[in-house]
Amino acid sequence: MSGITARSQFSSLSVDLCTGVGFGRCTEPNLVSFERKFRDLGVSAERMEHLTPIMAIEESKTECAGLAGENAVDCKDQGPDGASVSETNGVLMSTVGKSTNIVWQECSVGKREREKLLQQKGCVIWITGLSGSGKSTLACALSRGLHFRGKLTYILDGDNVRHGLCRDLSFDAEDRAENIRRIGEVAKLFADAGVICIASLISPYRRDRDACRSLLPDSNFIEVFMNVPLEVCEARDPKGLYKLARAGKIKGFTGIDDPYEPPLKCEIEVRPTDGICASPKVMAEQVISYLEKNGFLQA
Repeated sequence: MSGITARSQFSSLSVDLCTGVGFGRCTEPNLVSFERKFRDLGVSAERMEHLTPIMAIEESKTECAGLAGENAVDCKDQGPDGASVSETNGVLMSTVGKSTNIVWQECSVGKREREKLLQQKGCVIWITGLSGSGKSTLACALSRGLHFRGKLTYILDGDNVRHGLCRDLSFDAEDRAENIRRIGEVAKLFADAGVICIASLISPYRRDRDACRSLLPDSNFIEVFMNVPLEVCEARDPKGLYKLARAGKIKGFTGIDDPYEPPLKCEIEVRPTDGICASPKVMAEQVISYLEKNGFLQA
C-alpha cells in the first residue's frame, strides 16, 4: 500500500481514535503519524489493508481513555459490530464481536510470496444472479478454463456451502446476510492465499455484496452479474424451485416474493444476445479475458 493510499484509507477515522492514540486532532500530519505507528508495531503494509477492527471504527464513535502507561491506551469502539482496539506495551490488541484480547499474527510468508509461487494474483470472482441464471454453470466452466491454463481456483457454491459451513442458516433476510458474510470472509482467505476464488450464489441484496467487496482491495473483488430475465430463469427451472414457489410451497423465493437487487456497477455483465444465451465456454472466456487484461493470471 502506498503512503497516499494508506492515508486515504485512514482519513475518515474518528477524531477520538487519533486523540486516544496520542496524536491530538486528526490533521494530515497526524494521520501520517497514525500510519507510522502501525508500521512501528510491525504491521505490514499488506496487512494494513485487512485491519478489519480498525476499519470498523470508521463509522462509529470511539471513546478512548488516556494513556495508562507510555505505550498503553484503552480504546473502546461503540460501533454496531462491537469492535475495539487497544495498544498495550506496544502490542495491538483487538476485540471483534465476542472475541477479546486477540492479536493479528504476522508471518514472513505473505500474499505476495504465495502469488509468486502460484504465478497468479489472488482475487474473488463473485457471480450473482437469479436462480437458474447460470451462475454454477459459469463457475464450473470458468474453473475448468483456468485449470487448463495452469491456474489454481476454488469454487464456493451457494448450495454446497449450506451443506456444511452454513447448514445452520435459513433463507430469511437475516440468515441470508450471515450466509453471505461467512462466504465473503472465506473468499477473502482464499484470495489472501493467492487462489482465484469463485463465489457463486444468488446474493440478492446489494448491501451484502458490497460488504463482501469492502473486505478486499476493490480491484481484487470482481462482481459478475448474470443478467438473465426472470422468465428465462423460470422456464429453465433446473431444480423445480420456481414451480414450488409459484405454488406457495416455498416462501421468500428470490424473484417471486422476495426481491433481487441487481448490481449498479459490476465489473462484468453476462447477458443473452438477441434472446440467445452464450455457451458456458464463451461466458467463461469473457471472464478470463478480464482476468488477463487486468493482470490476475501472472504474479
